[in-house]
Amino acid sequence: MSQNALASLDPDIESPFPTLIAPHGGVLKERYVAADEAERLRHHSANLLAIDLGTRQLCDLELILNGAFSPLEGFLVQRDYDRVVSELRLADGTLWPVPITLDVSEDLAARVKPGDEVALRDSQGVPLAILDVEDIWRPDLEQEAQQVFGTLDTTHPGVAELLLRTRPVYVGGRVRGIQAPVHYDFAELRDSPRSLREWFVERGWRRIVAFQTRNPMHRAHRELTLRAAQKVGANLLIQPSVGRTRPGDVDHYTRVRCYRALLPQYPNGSAHLSLLPLAMRMGGPREAVWHAIIRKNYGATHFIVGRDHAGPGKDARGQPFYGPFDAQHLLERYQHELGIEVVPFPVMVYAANRDTYVPATEVAADDDVRDISGTQLRQHLHEGSDIPEWFSFPEVVRILRERHPAQAPRGFAVLFTGLSGAGKSTIAQALVARLLEHTSRAVTVLDGDEVRKHLSKGLGFSREDRAANVTRIGFVASEIVRHGGVAICAPIAPYADARAEARALVEAHGDFVEIHVSTALEVCESRDRKGLYAQARAGKIGHFTGISDPYEVPERPELRVDGNGAEPGVLAGHILDYLKRRGLLE
Repeated sequence: MSQNALASLDPDIESPFPTLIAPHGGVLKERYVAADEAERLRHHSANLLAIDLGTRQLCDLELILNGAFSPLEGFLVQRDYDRVVSELRLADGTLWPVPITLDVSEDLAARVKPGDEVALRDSQGVPLAILDVEDIWRPDLEQEAQQVFGTLDTTHPGVAELLLRTRPVYVGGRVRGIQAPVHYDFAELRDSPRSLREWFVERGWRRIVAFQTRNPMHRAHRELTLRAAQKVGANLLIQPSVGRTRPGDVDHYTRVRCYRALLPQYPNGSAHLSLLPLAMRMGGPREAVWHAIIRKNYGATHFIVGRDHAGPGKDARGQPFYGPFDAQHLLERYQHELGIEVVPFPVMVYAANRDTYVPATEVAADDDVRDISGTQLRQHLHEGSDIPEWFSFPEVVRILRERHPAQAPRGFAVLFTGLSGAGKSTIAQALVARLLEHTSRAVTVLDGDEVRKHLSKGLGFSREDRAANVTRIGFVASEIVRHGGVAICAPIAPYADARAEARALVEAHGDFVEIHVSTALEVCESRDRKGLYAQARAGKIGHFTGISDPYEVPERPELRVDGNGAEPGVLAGHILDYLKRRGLLE
């Protein structure tokens, strides 16, 4: 199909970037340069300062480059950022609810200035784009969290990412795309906005209702999406987020297999599965508006919004972060300028006496309503107990059981953090001994000194190097946990953001337990057989935690123990009891 069958280029813009005007979803701005220019930029990038992008940044860059984040042409500059945070709009007044920012370290920020070019690379060092730097500033991250997420509670995954793991300087500017990030999984399902729009046109789909999800879909989801499509007379686009979701969610490989197994349950040719490489922020109402704009860019004409859309659950006090219909209300407020029609839909519930699913708004007083929560489903899978057919389809349950076999132990990591001499390594060794008295599970110790000798050899003690050390520990621990093992980690880990990064790595696969060994500084000094504290106080050792470098005390660790308050074996026993209460040990 020729491009003109779908779109036309904007004649008023002399630019190497195509501006697509399509029958579905309006203007689409792509940021990839032509092949010959891309080859030139690839070679040119070798001479530029480079930024290796993290998972969120990679997802954001991909969706900027392919036009899914239209009208964005790069990472936000300060004038756009300020207005997005305060008003859900870009500086020119265009509706845009979520800050798309590129955060960098103080060290890198000191080496770049407006007008510079910076290479943006993936984790393998492959250049993906050139950033033309326009703006550099230090944002107020607490204000951003309060305005965008409505809270400073780091129980919220988006707030935790922002306050604990975001680097202190933002760099903004337009990007020029060299190549797309490479995905080796489910390549045939990874449509760009352009290719998906072409697919719709080729099949004559004119009304498309999109459904966002980050969880496996069961019978209730099938009923909801089918009824929503029938209500508006549209075909269905199932477009799950597979870039990054919430820690602890089912991995996207398993979820996509489940979606594929579900497709035959729809009328033939009425539903299409396409993957969205989106790094979710779990931002509730604002995120719902964002999701709608993205689906418009992919060519959808309608967007399903259910109860508590993109909500992260409950806060530290046990209260929901957002009201159940806050997202629907915010979307209604901006419906006239979204460019896509919002389809609010109630939760579908199973009425056993009628043997059918009904909208929650239509439940009668005498209905026998049944449901299985996510926690209950995980319990069924762990126990190997029956999952009712009214809840899910056998094909979907089979895939979930393969991924989560009955009685399989869930991996976890324990991170001890505290000052040098606090007793972390001693308590960790005592815990390992107690663990092996009670279980035959594989237990791996990542001690601070041993890690420094091998895994982190060559790193110094600057803030960046200390963070890199803890991140490496978190990565190794996450791999241990992913395979059902137990990782016991005992670094100093003085900085909250590095500890949070380690937590995020581990919680993608299992459980994370942070234990603050809160031994007083004077006790730690009295235990110092090597005289390190004395040398630090004399200025002979720099960057020494507790003396010349700070220790950021954990605000909400799972446990806090005084390394001078009891014998290590007794403290290990208390920790073991906690692990049992958490259900991490039988």
